[in-house]
Amino acid sequence: MSKLPDFLIAHLGINGSDQTGSGATSPGAEWRDDEGDQQSRYRPRTYPYHQYLPYDVEDEAERQSHLDVIVRNLYIAIGARDFSPGAVRWSRELRSWLALKFDPPRKTRAKLVKLYYELAMAPGLDPAVSERFASMFMTLTKRKHYLRPGKDLSLDWKPLFKELKVFVLPQESGYVHTTTVKRNPRTLTRMCSFAQFYFNPEGLTEMFDEFLPYFTTSNIEGAFVVVGLLNLLMPTSPPPPEYPKLQPRHYLPTLFSLWSLVNRSRSFDVSFLDLFSRLSRDMLPAKHIPFKQYGIFTEEQSALIFTAVLRLLEIPVGQSGPPYSNVDHSSGLAMALDRDPRKSPVAYHIARWVVMSLSPICLNEKDSVLSNLEGLIQAVETFFHPSNSGLWTKTLSQLVYYLADFFVMRWNRERSGEMEIPPERKLTPELKDRFVLCLREVTFMGIYAKSSAAMNLSLSALQSLAYLEPKLILPGALQRIYPAMQGLVEVHRTTSSLRSLQVLARTLVTTRGFRCHITTLLGLALPGIDANDLDKTLHTLSFIQALTYCIPLCDLTQEHDGSGLESRIALEWVGAEVERLEREGADVHIDYDSELSDEYEESILRSSTSGFSEFIISFLGRIFILLENLPDSNRVRSGSPEEHVMNTLPAALTPMFAGLSLELYDIALQKVVDFVGNHVIHQARDAMAFICNALAKVNPEKALKYLIDVNDAASTRNTGNDVLPRDRGLVWNISILSMTIVHVGATILKYQDDLFDIATYMQQKCKGIPTVHVSNFIHHLLLDLTVTYTSDFHVTQARADGIDSGIESWGKLEDPKEIVIHWHVPSQAEIEFAVKLFCAQAEGAVQALTSLTDDGSGIKRDGIGKEWSDEVCRNLVLLRLALSGAAVLFDPQYIPGGTLAEQESVKDDDDEIDMKDGSDNGDDNGEITDDEPKTTHRYPAGYAFQNSQDPLYIAIHELRDRIGNTLHQVHKFLTSKQEDDVACFNALYTTYRAWFIDMGIERSAHIVDRVTRLFAADTQSFKVSGLRKCYPRPLLLRRSNLYHLQRLRHNCGPRPQSNLDKQLLLDLAESCVSLYTDIRRHAQSAGESATKVIIGARPLVIPPLLKAFEESLKTNDYKRIKGAMYTLLYGSLAKTAGRNWRFAPSLIRCFIAASTADKPSVQKLASGAVYHVMDYGREVEKMVILNDSLVRSIAPDEDLLGLIAEKRERLQRKRDIVERKKANLAVELVELAKNSHWKTAARTITIIVNLGLRFATIAPQSLLELATVGTIDAHPGLRGLYSSALIALFCLIELRATCLHDIKNFLLEDFHLPQKIFIPTRRDDPAWTKEFLSAFAQPEAEYFVDHDYPGWLVWGKEFPAYKVDPREDTPYDQIENDARKAIGKNLDRKWFNVFFGYLKQEPRDGSTDRFRAASSMLLQFAFNLMREGVASVTFEEIKEETTEVLGDGSDKHQHRATAEILGGLVSSYGDSTLQSRNAMWEFVFPIVKKIFEDGLTPENSSYWTSFLHLILQGKDPRRSWPIVEWLTSFRLNMSSNAAFKESSKIQLLQQCIVEAGWHFQSEGPILGDFLQHLDHPYKGVREAMGGTLGMIYRNRHHVSYSSVQALMDAQAQASSVGCAPYQPTPEFTSTMEDVFKRLKKWRHERPPGQQSQSSYTSASKTVLLWLETTLSSHECTQLIPFFPKYFMPEMLHMMDIKEDPELMSLAYHVFRHLPNIPHPVNQDHDFISSLICIGTTSSLWHQRLRVLINMQVIYFRRLFLISRDEQERLFTAVSNMLEDSQLEVRLGAAATLTGMIRCSPVRLREGILKELQTKFTNMLICNPLPRRAPAGTPTPDYTRITLVRHAAVLGLGALVQAFPYTSPPPRWLAEVLATLASRAAGDPGMVGKGVKSALGEFKKTRQDTWHVDVKAFTTEQLEDLEGVLWKSYFA
Repeated sequence: MSKLPDFLIAHLGINGSDQTGSGATSPGAEWRDDEGDQQSRYRPRTYPYHQYLPYDVEDEAERQSHLDVIVRNLYIAIGARDFSPGAVRWSRELRSWLALKFDPPRKTRAKLVKLYYELAMAPGLDPAVSERFASMFMTLTKRKHYLRPGKDLSLDWKPLFKELKVFVLPQESGYVHTTTVKRNPRTLTRMCSFAQFYFNPEGLTEMFDEFLPYFTTSNIEGAFVVVGLLNLLMPTSPPPPEYPKLQPRHYLPTLFSLWSLVNRSRSFDVSFLDLFSRLSRDMLPAKHIPFKQYGIFTEEQSALIFTAVLRLLEIPVGQSGPPYSNVDHSSGLAMALDRDPRKSPVAYHIARWVVMSLSPICLNEKDSVLSNLEGLIQAVETFFHPSNSGLWTKTLSQLVYYLADFFVMRWNRERSGEMEIPPERKLTPELKDRFVLCLREVTFMGIYAKSSAAMNLSLSALQSLAYLEPKLILPGALQRIYPAMQGLVEVHRTTSSLRSLQVLARTLVTTRGFRCHITTLLGLALPGIDANDLDKTLHTLSFIQALTYCIPLCDLTQEHDGSGLESRIALEWVGAEVERLEREGADVHIDYDSELSDEYEESILRSSTSGFSEFIISFLGRIFILLENLPDSNRVRSGSPEEHVMNTLPAALTPMFAGLSLELYDIALQKVVDFVGNHVIHQARDAMAFICNALAKVNPEKALKYLIDVNDAASTRNTGNDVLPRDRGLVWNISILSMTIVHVGATILKYQDDLFDIATYMQQKCKGIPTVHVSNFIHHLLLDLTVTYTSDFHVTQARADGIDSGIESWGKLEDPKEIVIHWHVPSQAEIEFAVKLFCAQAEGAVQALTSLTDDGSGIKRDGIGKEWSDEVCRNLVLLRLALSGAAVLFDPQYIPGGTLAEQESVKDDDDEIDMKDGSDNGDDNGEITDDEPKTTHRYPAGYAFQNSQDPLYIAIHELRDRIGNTLHQVHKFLTSKQEDDVACFNALYTTYRAWFIDMGIERSAHIVDRVTRLFAADTQSFKVSGLRKCYPRPLLLRRSNLYHLQRLRHNCGPRPQSNLDKQLLLDLAESCVSLYTDIRRHAQSAGESATKVIIGARPLVIPPLLKAFEESLKTNDYKRIKGAMYTLLYGSLAKTAGRNWRFAPSLIRCFIAASTADKPSVQKLASGAVYHVMDYGREVEKMVILNDSLVRSIAPDEDLLGLIAEKRERLQRKRDIVERKKANLAVELVELAKNSHWKTAARTITIIVNLGLRFATIAPQSLLELATVGTIDAHPGLRGLYSSALIALFCLIELRATCLHDIKNFLLEDFHLPQKIFIPTRRDDPAWTKEFLSAFAQPEAEYFVDHDYPGWLVWGKEFPAYKVDPREDTPYDQIENDARKAIGKNLDRKWFNVFFGYLKQEPRDGSTDRFRAASSMLLQFAFNLMREGVASVTFEEIKEETTEVLGDGSDKHQHRATAEILGGLVSSYGDSTLQSRNAMWEFVFPIVKKIFEDGLTPENSSYWTSFLHLILQGKDPRRSWPIVEWLTSFRLNMSSNAAFKESSKIQLLQQCIVEAGWHFQSEGPILGDFLQHLDHPYKGVREAMGGTLGMIYRNRHHVSYSSVQALMDAQAQASSVGCAPYQPTPEFTSTMEDVFKRLKKWRHERPPGQQSQSSYTSASKTVLLWLETTLSSHECTQLIPFFPKYFMPEMLHMMDIKEDPELMSLAYHVFRHLPNIPHPVNQDHDFISSLICIGTTSSLWHQRLRVLINMQVIYFRRLFLISRDEQERLFTAVSNMLEDSQLEVRLGAAATLTGMIRCSPVRLREGILKELQTKFTNMLICNPLPRRAPAGTPTPDYTRITLVRHAAVLGLGALVQAFPYTSPPPRWLAEVLATLASRAAGDPGMVGKGVKSALGEFKKTRQDTWHVDVKAFTTEQLEDLEGVLWKSYFA
């Protein structure tokens, strides 16, 4: 049986445990391999949950039969189309069945997965419900080892693609319909992550054929969409060997060529890395896929990927700009396809790609993935240093963390055989060592990071590396930790060291030799417990906790002779080791395996344990001091550091006390008992109680003997919340007592009488606050007696069996299958005592309450004394705690009061049938409910009573009923007599809550969640990727305890409603609308909890609440209005009320009435609930289309068709009734909106749209009229709402017509556009593309091509187009025509006149002053009615009105209105006949032309640009031929001095070119005109020209392969990374050459120093703007050939024109782009040569200085692509430039040299360093300074020597600064510094200054580590240095 991977990646706090489909999974097994079929799992469970429980559990058959029941009901529900509540409810049941760790048979699971996959995307399903099904699909496929792809399950990718297409390729799917709610694209992308694994790799070809034709960069959104889809859907599992064509090497070149088509985009880089990393993971196990030193990739591919990684890390280089430009801003709809960057950050993909491409082959090759990784880490090493933090810090630390994590996972999975990998690819120890060494340094830097996120990631990485190779990590770690712990360095280092110790604890304990350091480290950690530094205290406690989970604290020396000699061995040995660590420094190498013999190591270890007793004594001492110094904490759960410490104490102490040997335990117990007896520290009460609890749990026998010795003190009453000083002693003792007796098991029974008496005595004697603590004591006592829990905390099994542990128990991991658990199961005696205690206490409280609420009670109720209300509260609290404490004894199946409430069957006015039947209990009353709770199947969970006849059972249940009745009495009394007594009400309702929900399990304490959270927190640091449940024994036991609690919770499902429940629920409903905010809040929260556990509670409490809502609205009682709104609309009642149309209409009416209430807080509630209420009106699912054969696959063997049909019909009747009510309400609300205040109308209209619009009937007549007339309402807010309603109506009419009036077509997205046709392509004809394109330059078209993508990348068989002269209009049926007439008859001239008038108004706020597409859209529909003669207005009248709107065009608002109107007109004639379209243009074009010629001003030009965008976007340019033709005929008018007119026309032209994309074919004359006038005098015109030139050339590029296959073949033949795109054409090249020739000519013509602008400066700016447009865009690589020869020399000249600062800065800006442009592989030679040539030969020093910027950048960006020769040329050039005659250039060269050395990989770095060091040292030696500087002007010789010496000093300084953080500095660095100090420090002037600054810098970066670094120097060297450094340093 082979094992399959498990998504075990519970990322450390980075992303919970749902690292889904992109999960770090090891590759699945081969597609379709058949082996023995085992029933349910490929991999048996690691942990046998069921066999560890202390009671008998159900057998497998019972579990499976319950599964059958679930599946049967699911089948019935889906068959009857009862999705919600039916199918949703059974899915929930299935989910909780799986949560109990039960496994369905594989075949069943596969069927369910397929079914849910289908359901999640079923057309017509309510999105909220499909969301549930999607989540179920993801739950069932969560782990990859459940089902094997191909063998057990394969899924079809097409339905997912179809769903995604709606979001990302909407032009394909027809109309946008405003009233249907779409699914959430995020859910779909998450489903892809899970489903992708099961897509058949044989579907690859089909997928490429489907996606690639959509790829286009002309409208770049297409490119982003295709790559997004490939990343989400492309199957990456290995294809079967018999299909060689599907191997990655065939399609990778194509993918790389697509990648190179879009440069400078971050999202492309991320998507491709994600895709490639998944490929390398899944191809790793496939033997038939070739695998070399770069994994499945080639060297070139790998270099490109590493280059992308460098870009993605966004490391700043020198002065360069970022590697990405704003290309990503145009990704548009493709945003929906991005994965969530928080769940899978880019570092995750990078790491997965690297680790899954590693194999031993890397070790023998000079270049490989491994060597590249080393190079990458070395290049960015300095960016890990804490002093060098920035935006890159998080990504870098994530990278190291994920690298280490993936490696550990792969290592473990390969070892365990879970990942089956060909042996030659398996990781080897040598590979592992090299990997660890590669990451070691940066990890050690990262643990000191300033940001906590980076620090956590680095610590986890440290843990993984230490796990892989302790010998390489631990010595360095200890070398850093010891000085920090001894307090020799900064405080923050101590914190980091403590945290490192915590993550390394387990590795230290389990590694020979290193474990001998443990005791010393424990001792050193003690000072960390410090009340003044709570953070440090926290880390210290966590370290101690981590250690004590791994080792028992037993003194092992006494096994020998007990003399004191033993303890000395360890002291001496550790002392020597610490000294050695200090001596050898950071490169310390320790190998204890060879240094220590086993016996010696063991004797050191034994001897080291003698310190434990001292440790315990001083540890507890420090804890007590900490407690004494705690500040008063007044608030509960404030999240303060004190609170964190309090919560960590018990977690740290429990394992510690459990590990103590008996003698040490006695010491600890004695210390604690003394402390408790002699102190009362009020604020440390809880902490001390926790400590006693930890002690008592471990050894109850001993501890209780001492701790139940409690002083009793009576207290007088005090009111309020503070504990008076005189009561503190009492409270201290009670608190400690009550924590001592919980979870200690049956030992308590010895003291039962004392405890019982204490409880009774104190309840009688105490008053006021202390009584709460007494009740708490009772609560704890009950919990201890009745709950089943594990009572075993020992670190090793042997210890639990009573044997003392020796050395072998250090760090021992028990096998989860072999442990024996000690449970506490309540015995008969314990239950009897518990019942006795419960009855005595509760009985007393019930009597007290009865007498207090009886009018004859003796205590005054007057408002002053507060005594009465204190007594009531006190007894209620007692009842609450007693009920919660005994929760486990109450039987959830018991019916309170003995009788079930009658489910009244309400007869609706037209509800002729009573819906009752067995399968939906309580789900009648014409409502459709899904959230009504249902009872669940119960499994054994160790319930205390065997039968319900047990007298104890009867006693406590009867008492519980009495308590319920008493609570009701108290409620009645308080509401009538004391309705302002907030404190009593609060106590009462928290008790109500406990009474309802604490049945069977203490729900009110959220016990399961709390235990889960604590368990997760404690296991966190023990998780290891690729291993399962490798936890210490105490944590494994807690897992069982948690499982028991989960079973308990499963059993406490909802219960049927009894009369008593009903009474109490109504009480709560009554108080939910109380006048007092506090009372309302408590009642609401109790009500929320109660309705979740009682079946049918919601329909019960809604009517009284609604009634209260209606009443309070009549009296304007705002407080009650708020109560009712909050309860009904903000809780779980909102769904029920809206689904149940007995309640919904009156709720909606009330809501509308409340919206106008004159109180801000009510308004706020109302606006928050609008969406809820709008949802109520949504249509119930009309029809859901499902694949019935899939549904039948889960059908059981019985015949259920009759049952299903009956249920289906019943549901249909129910839905019809609801729909009738909705329609009636809609009509009623229309009337309301017509005649009411605008506030009411505004709320009403938002609700009507959902209520009234229906596919079948469109809308009621009155609504159609209301929307039409309302659109010209006088109130601006209402106008907006009505017009959007009108647009929705129009859209619905159009949609219904395109679906041929059939809802099924709508759901299947089968749209019929009569004017759409499909044109077959002649793709094999080589001239076809040319022919296709040239047609766009002719006004007469055969057909219109509106889509941009056909043919850009590849041609399909056919493409969609549209008729030019469509004859028939969309056919409308009767319903649609009636609706159109109803709207049309109101659209008369007056309507348009008023509407146009409003368009002309000045907008109310500045932000909305722009072209509003919504107005055009509305007008487009209105004009359609006019065109077809349905409206009562004619085209002539519209013409007149429009002309009037424009008027004289003097006001910008006239222009905006006109542009919106004309936009609507042009759009509405888009699909009409040629004749009417020409008539429209005859009217529109003259107006537009006139405005374009003369009417444009800076304030109105943006409206007209938007107008062009509206009519041209996504349309064939020939549709608006008159305008396009006029714009393209534009030529520059050089004599015009109206700069704005010219530039605005160019901008309109540019808009036109952008919209038309590659279809724009008339560019020739424009280009000629622009290029001729590059030197235009006006700035605005130049800017417009530059941009337009860029656009024109951007759209000239297209690839147009004849088919996808042709594309793939061409790319594969070209190279492993495809063909390089964007090669310049000969025409383009000659244009460029010509432009730069002219620039050069103009440059020579310009006299130097000319202030005014010249042809040269003007033309330069135009060209720069053009280049800037291109260089920051995706096609930037087309300019690469011109960089060296033209761009650089010319730009450097431009930067020298000081008279024109604008030109200088622009040139500089563009110049900095150059090195960021990704040059294709091996095409950088010319560029580098040009840089070097200018830098070394240019006569102008500015130019020499400026090329340095680009040298460093290109060197860094192309680190993995640049050849060795090029690297050396660059180094030589830069080091030669150090001798430049100009000081600035020399300094620049030094900085550049530093940067280049710093980012070079070590292999390269070392050779260069030696060479340079020798070179510079010799320069100093061979050119000694003459004795005396000559007086006066220095001689040439003297100047030369100074220059050479300065160059040498700068060069040596550069070498020093390249390693600012390397500590200790390497030996050569010490030599360099000494050379500088001794040889040149005394030089006068710049040389001496250079030396001092180099030495000063060195010292400045070393202040932290000086104590270590100083050792790298010899004494002479130090003396040399001190002479220079120290003086200048402090000078």
